[in-house]
Amino acid sequence: MAEPGVFEVMYTTRSLRRLKPDPVPDEVIYRILDAAIRAPSGGNTQHWRFLVVKDPQIKQQVQQIYQKGWSEVQAMYRTRTAPAHMAEEKFRRLLDAAAYLADHLAEVPVLLFACLQERPLPAHLAARLARLAGSSIYPAVQNILLACRALGLGATLTTVSALYEEELKAVLGLPADVSTYALIPIGYPRGKFGPVQRVPVEEVTCVDRWGTPFTRPT
Repeated sequence: MAEPGVFEVMYTTRSLRRLKPDPVPDEVIYRILDAAIRAPSGGNTQHWRFLVVKDPQIKQQVQQIYQKGWSEVQAMYRTRTAPAHMAEEKFRRLLDAAAYLADHLAEVPVLLFACLQERPLPAHLAARLARLAGSSIYPAVQNILLACRALGLGATLTTVSALYEEELKAVLGLPADVSTYALIPIGYPRGKFGPVQRVPVEEVTCVDRWGTPFTRPT
């Protein structure tokens, strides 16, 4: 089967949280990771690190940690209404899918952790640059999500497990200078790919200065 084009992949990649337990071949995972490392990183340091988890016992431990984080996140979302651009029913379906993932995480064939290894920074820059660290890993994460879609796999980006990072690092055996930035469950989807619905470009883009709208060319 021919792989879809890049724009079709981008326009149809949605978060798929209901995944089949069927195994994903190692050669497919390798191809996904090989796409990940084609992304940019700060100063081209390539200090990303990836951990592929397939062991059932480790996945079960990860799920237990994930569920602790999800219980807190779920409580927060219970008090929220749907975003203005989304129907309430659709928002509740999204939360149901997220709850399903939390309850079935250990059944997902591959749990891929995207991590960063700390690099020394000058003291006067460290605090200001702390919030920018993700710029060296999230482009790789997006490559992973797009590669999964191109190869017919479902995936989603979640950071819930990082709420209990120290417990997670102990389970995964991560060294002190390596931290998780994303958990990406990967498997064959039970649902369908996009198209995804998004707020129009005109509503989220300005030109030159804030408040000057960007209008669609005619």
